[in-house]
Amino acid sequence: MSDEEIIDLYLKRDEHAISATKDKYHNYLYKIAYQILGSHEDAEECLNDTYLSVWNSETLDRESSLMAFLIKLTRRTCIDVLRKRNSQKRIPSECVTSIDELADSISGGYSPEKVYDSKLLNIAIGKFVSTLPHIQRNLFIGRYYYFDPLKDVAEYNGITESKAKSMLFRIRKKLKKYLVKEGFEL
Repeated sequence: MSDEEIIDLYLKRDEHAISATKDKYHNYLYKIAYQILGSHEDAEECLNDTYLSVWNSETLDRESSLMAFLIKLTRRTCIDVLRKRNSQKRIPSECVTSIDELADSISGGYSPEKVYDSKLLNIAIGKFVSTLPHIQRNLFIGRYYYFDPLKDVAEYNGITESKAKSMLFRIRKKLKKYLVKEGFEL
């Protein structure tokens, strides 16, 4: 079933939309959820919450990319679960490790005053990533968007883990320099 047909089912409030979404995207979304949470049960629970969020969404329309929308919801849901879990106890995960790696390049902390700045920061990072050569872009997105382990990122890019680690280090340094040049305070 095409994305447009699935979106139409959601817009018509047809319950088959959820099963069609599961049939088409469950394995892909599960991989993302598991990479972030490191638990099969939590990943499945987050995917159920994601499907519910899509069902209740008022922003889904025919112009939307269903896959991008699902990824965004899955990541948000998983990160919320991870934050809740980590506020109770510290459990290492690829998500926490990836975010920690980026901490030197991008300042953290959210406040109402920083919402607009964070949107500008997202745009600037997107522009930066789009200028990277193919392999560097794949490394960056795999590590910091999908939270894949360094070993996996290196493997699917056909390079050694140490080379991937050093390339990501250099990319983070370039990103920091780029963001400072763009006027962001880090």
